[in-house]
Amino acid sequence: MKARTNWIPTIILLIGAVYCVLPVVWIVIASTKTNSELFSTAPFAPSFHGGFFSNLRALFAYDHGIFARWAVNSVIYAVGGATLSTIVCGCAGYALGKYRFHGSVWLFRLIVAAVLLPQIMLAIPQFLLLAKFGLTNNYAAVILPQLVSPFAIYLCKVYAEASVSDEVLEAARCDGASEWRMFASIGSRLMMPALVTVFLLQFIGIWNNFLLPFVMLNRDQLFPLTEGLYGLLIITGGQAAQYTIVIVGVLVSIVPLAAVFLLLQRYWRVDLVSGGVKA
Repeated sequence: MKARTNWIPTIILLIGAVYCVLPVVWIVIASTKTNSELFSTAPFAPSFHGGFFSNLRALFAYDHGIFARWAVNSVIYAVGGATLSTIVCGCAGYALGKYRFHGSVWLFRLIVAAVLLPQIMLAIPQFLLLAKFGLTNNYAAVILPQLVSPFAIYLCKVYAEASVSDEVLEAARCDGASEWRMFASIGSRLMMPALVTVFLLQFIGIWNNFLLPFVMLNRDQLFPLTEGLYGLLIITGGQAAQYTIVIVGVLVSIVPLAAVFLLLQRYWRVDLVSGGVKA
């Protein structure tokens, strides 16, 4: 018997897919246009007059190549912050999942409650706290607030409980392994899918973060791509000459995200995210 197609969910999914893909398609097409073509041609009609390469050269030549500096800053923030956050959240999640200590239950409940707290509410308090220690307007100002992610800790805790067997840890203790050695040699390997998932989520979140660098930084040499391109768009004064540069900059900024996702996609576990949300 031939299964019937449920058209309503299919149409909704197609509309959602178009909604997500359409802006990216527009950016790719708009990056091929010259300044005059950007506003004089159809939005989804590509240009084949060499506009993309001229825009790319103009982008990297702008203000003595400051776009390259913004790109390096974004790599430092995203890779450094995601790596350190994965280590911190992995250790915290493993400890909450495999050990019972005084206050661990209430600590975990507090972390779950913190998942519901919008990050935008923390930007100003974090700025005031870091300003007390003179840590604003530098790389640490962007990386330090990203180290602890309540959702990532929750994710690692749930995965550690499910994947790291107590019998394996007990056997390692009988062999004389220390607690840290057990986490480094056994726990972290069994939790690798969760750790890679946390790294991907943190990398994407930090790479796309705009508010925190906007609050913490005031030197353009320290800007990431998000804040740099925003500033470049603001100082255009409505001039079309800079719009094409910003559009190409947005397109270039998407490439590292796609590369990291494709490189680590074999570790990607959608069920980790969905299970963490549903639990």
